[in-house]
Amino acid sequence: MSKGAMPPEAARMMHALATMQAAALQDSRWVGDRFAEESRAMHYGERDAETIHGEATLDQARALCEEGIAVAPLPFPIAPPDKVN
Repeated sequence: MSKGAMPPEAARMMHALATMQAAALQDSRWVGDRFAEESRAMHYGERDAETIHGEATLDQARALCEEGIAVAPLPFPIAPPDKVN
């Protein structure tokens, strides 16, 4: 293994995690910077619940958690659909 290279076990783990994230996002709708707004609307029954993903600031994520709305960061960054070739 060269200096700075990732150990093979770590590389396999990262690949497995990336594969799981991709599978989870297949049934999720991208909402972009409306993530906090959409999450609240579902939590308070203003719209039907569904799996979503998007962008939120740290302050927005904290506020959602304080309201009892479950959120979690994705382990790997994703490209918004309008930014993918």
